[in-house]
Amino acid sequence: MRGKMLWFNEEKDHGFIATAEGERLHLPGSGFAGGKRLRGRCAGLEVEFEVTERGGERMATGCVPVEEVVPRRARRHGSRAR
Repeated sequence: MRGKMLWFNEEKDHGFIATAEGERLHLPGSGFAGGKRLRGRCAGLEVEFEVTERGGERMATGCVPVEEVVPRRARRHGSRAR
């Protein structure tokens, strides 16, 4: 599932994700895949995750940032000044 980070507090070790359907899910620090927590500003960052239920609460687990591929710029040919 995909969504966007609302915020993540490194000191409190938790945050929230907004799903595409508008649901707000808790993201514990242990909810990141491979233990790689986000650092710094992450609001609005697109992430992929799974939804699990613990004690009747839905939360995000297996969270990883989605890396967007930036297209390469085309090179100009023959426009160099000699």
